[in-house]
Amino acid sequence: MTIVRLLIPLAVFIGLDIYAYQAVRVIANRWRPLAWARRAYWWVHALFYLTLVVAPLAAAAGHRLPPRGYFYLITAFILLYVPKLAAVAVLLLEDVSRIVRWIWQRLARWLRPASPPAPVPLPAAGINRKEFLSLTAVALAGIPFAGIVHGVVRERYAFTVRRERIALPGLPPAFDGFRILQLSDIHVGSFDDLGAVRDGIALANAQGADLIVFTGDLVNNLVDEMGAYGEVFAALRAPLGVLSVLGNHDYGDYYPWPNDREQAIHFQRMLDCHRALGWRLLRNEHVLFARGDDRLAVIGVENWSNRHGFHRRGDLEQATRGLPDGAARILLTHDPSHWDGEVRPRYGGIGLTLSGHTHGFQFGVEAPGFRWSPVQYMYRQWAGLYREGGQYLYVNRGFGHIAFMGRVGIRPEIAVFELARAAPDDRGSGPDLA
Repeated sequence: MTIVRLLIPLAVFIGLDIYAYQAVRVIANRWRPLAWARRAYWWVHALFYLTLVVAPLAAAAGHRLPPRGYFYLITAFILLYVPKLAAVAVLLLEDVSRIVRWIWQRLARWLRPASPPAPVPLPAAGINRKEFLSLTAVALAGIPFAGIVHGVVRERYAFTVRRERIALPGLPPAFDGFRILQLSDIHVGSFDDLGAVRDGIALANAQGADLIVFTGDLVNNLVDEMGAYGEVFAALRAPLGVLSVLGNHDYGDYYPWPNDREQAIHFQRMLDCHRALGWRLLRNEHVLFARGDDRLAVIGVENWSNRHGFHRRGDLEQATRGLPDGAARILLTHDPSHWDGEVRPRYGGIGLTLSGHTHGFQFGVEAPGFRWSPVQYMYRQWAGLYREGGQYLYVNRGFGHIAFMGRVGIRPEIAVFELARAAPDDRGSGPDLA
């Protein structure tokens, strides 16, 4: 059965590669110095096919690739096949138009009496139609190819500070101007540049926030991924410290543990890791900050998702129990689907919810007046600030990356929020960027 599951996608990939190869072959035949491209095309793809077959078979035999090995494989797949879709679209459009023309010519001959054949025109100087279409297909494929390479080489460590001023209904006067910095989705096991990550943390510290919060997914699977990066993240500093919550990856659910006891031991190590970093981990509980008689509550819950396949470990009822009246409320919860699933319908007093989880898919377009990412078809709120009535949600694009070892159009993020008092009647619906 494993062989069958491998052969079907492999046959699809080979078919796609043969079809796209037609453009490479035409160009290489037209310009002889590019003849090497034909062999290079198939050598690269043969190596990918071999890895695609060997890796699952080795895993079935108990010899799993390290996680980063799978990430390289996923990245290679995206690099090879996303650009190819652009080339195939051009070739397919031409083939469909050719079939339509052929059918029309057949019909025309059948409906009209035979006429003397038209003289065949001599070939024009320069490139012909097939060569032009092949060049167009390869050129179009080169655009996403260059973007993906840039995303792997540069953008995944291009940490970007995003600032939001939020007029929060019910914010006490003493907390007007209070600054919170949010990090999310570190996924430390995906990093391979200690210096770049250290620069990112230095950039975060330079923002001068009153409080730093982390909204889950510290690791991909294991605490051991932290390694030398522990010292880097322990350097996060704010006057009121660092608060954190757990994400779906932090429970070890995606690792093949031999038994429940081993997973429980590892989870305890995860809790100890937050403590060693100097972070206060909130597990369905809250923290009150006081300035004179004014109070600001930061609530932290365990992972809670409104989507199938993810756990609901969060308990907002427990986390908000004992909160004093009049305290402004900010919620830290990893998955943004929690906002529509429970927070808005049942907890109207929570003015601001901070989440992550989506990474903005690490792929998309963000321009003034236009945003798009494939993740928007899975999550209604997927990046940035959203508002419904007097409640806000911010979805962080993530500090790290996972699976695809790059970011294209969606840069890693350090979010900074300045809280401001809202007018008493400021409860209308604001911008929702979904």
